[in-house]
Amino acid sequence: MTSGGDSPGMNAAIRSMVKVSAARGVRVMGVIDGYDGLIDGVFRELTAFSPGSPMGLAAATEVDLLGNEGGTLLGSARCARFREKEWRTRAAGNLRGIDGLLVVGGNGSLTGAHLLAQECATLVVGIPASIDNDIGCTGMALGVDTALNTIVESCDRITDTARSHKRVFVIEVMGRQSGYLAMASAVAAGADGVLLREQGRSEETIVDSVAAMIRAGITSDRARRRILIIKAEGVEVPCTRLVRLVQERLVTDMPTLEIRGTVLGHLVRGGRPSYQDRMIAGRLSLAAVDALLEGVTDTMLAWMAPVPGGTPTSDPAVSRFSLARVLEETDALLDGTSVVTRWRLQTLNALEGALGL
Repeated sequence: MTSGGDSPGMNAAIRSMVKVSAARGVRVMGVIDGYDGLIDGVFRELTAFSPGSPMGLAAATEVDLLGNEGGTLLGSARCARFREKEWRTRAAGNLRGIDGLLVVGGNGSLTGAHLLAQECATLVVGIPASIDNDIGCTGMALGVDTALNTIVESCDRITDTARSHKRVFVIEVMGRQSGYLAMASAVAAGADGVLLREQGRSEETIVDSVAAMIRAGITSDRARRRILIIKAEGVEVPCTRLVRLVQERLVTDMPTLEIRGTVLGHLVRGGRPSYQDRMIAGRLSLAAVDALLEGVTDTMLAWMAPVPGGTPTSDPAVSRFSLARVLEETDALLDGTSVVTRWRLQTLNALEGALGL
């Protein structure tokens, strides 16, 4: 099952999971449209009878064909009904006779998986998938690398026109609660500044810092023909308002300066998954199948875990964490108490003076 916001690599995870399972003689069903499909009992066959295969099963043709595509062939949704016990009981009833459930999704999806694991007999295992990279206990979630590649390419294209016309661009990227995409892409794209929710700045402070950044870049000895500032979606000042306020702040001494805002929005979610997302999807899926066949439940597979306490697997880059621990660390990641969030902010502070050099 894929659930919550889609991310590039979900189809690659489905393909890998189905192929590995089929090679071991395990039949796989797909749940349509996340927890909504689980509640309504909407499943589809993902394996096919194949007399030429050693175990008599193979991946269905569509699974193979769409494995390289973005989005999710199973569909996805955010399901408010699943928060209520009566609907989870109905979902659990639809899982009777099914040995294990693999949930591919983000924080809300893994929260649902944790609840389900405690309330039904079916084994439940999760794989982290979120372009925001806002899931605890994993160094990378599915979709992050592809999203970053999309952002960096977009910034490079905008830089071409910004240099041609000596303009300032404020580019907003996704990340309501986590500024990871903004931070990582700012470094990769050579941006002059980055704005994150985690910095906790007021609107006035943000406008002051952006205006100062622009003045420094344009009036320095090496006056730049482009100024690029990347803003996370979670920063409460909307992109268009920020552009207007900064323009008003600079109109007296820089009357001809043009500041443009660009919101990349859902463009960042789309596209075929990168090599790294496909590779991570494959290795996490293999470990997920192993976990289910070993009888493990209420667990998430993590990639290059940045925190201790995971259970090793046969893959040195993959470890298992209880979903309770994952959700606890996710909360800490988002409220700023996690050592991972603190490290990110310390790194950003160290880079802040260097980004515009």
